[in-house]
Amino acid sequence: MDRRLALVTGASAGIGAAFARTLAARGHDLVLTARRAERLEALAGELRDRHGVEVLTLAADLADPGAPAALQGALTARGLSVDILVNNAGYGLPGGFGDNDWRDQAAVLQVMLTAPCELAHRLLPGMRARGYGRIINVASLAGLTPGGVGLYGPVKAFLIGFSQSLRQECVGDGVHVSALCPGLTWSEFHDVNGMREPLNRATPAWLWMEAETVVAAGLAAAEANRPVCVPGAANKVLAGLAWLLPDRWVMAITAAQGWRFRKP
Repeated sequence: MDRRLALVTGASAGIGAAFARTLAARGHDLVLTARRAERLEALAGELRDRHGVEVLTLAADLADPGAPAALQGALTARGLSVDILVNNAGYGLPGGFGDNDWRDQAAVLQVMLTAPCELAHRLLPGMRARGYGRIINVASLAGLTPGGVGLYGPVKAFLIGFSQSLRQECVGDGVHVSALCPGLTWSEFHDVNGMREPLNRATPAWLWMEAETVVAAGLAAAEANRPVCVPGAANKVLAGLAWLLPDRWVMAITAAQGWRFRKP
């Protein structure tokens, strides 16, 4: 692999697949990882044929605490160095914190909090040594809003704070770090956790964005070394309101909406 190499987690569908397609179209070689090997291979074949880039697929479940080390080991064994890390893997559990078993909650924390931090920690030294790196942590508009339901918002808030902290630490090293905070995005995300129907009932169509638009905004923010990127005018307005309004008001609004997404 001779071009800049990007590692994308959760690459088999949704925003992750959109990142893979956009990066390949820009001439980057790729390492794609997700749980579904057959989907990764289908996407890899598409990208090789369409863009002439090299694509390595590594099936992995980031809920396994050993997965980040195993991914790094597979890369090292092949003599590969990652220039761009897209920490995209993630999902949401239906219902609230008390509605789900702790084993499921612990898996959420491993996939969306621990694994992104560990991958960044493992790949950062090489980026610094080469004087070039881009780390994009896919967070969420929910991470900028107090309240919400379950662990999803708090975990995304952590990713935003982590991205800001790491960006400051990397100033002058050639490594850019950005948290991408999309709102509602057309993907399989809400189908997997069973929230598609209630969200469609509760939200207007104009709030939804295409994954490709979200990805383009995220890549532009990373290149500009902006610590937080909120794509879309409507999402920027919502983020601004969440920042301007007292937390107790925002929490009252999110609490009023939260009942729609609880388990029966």
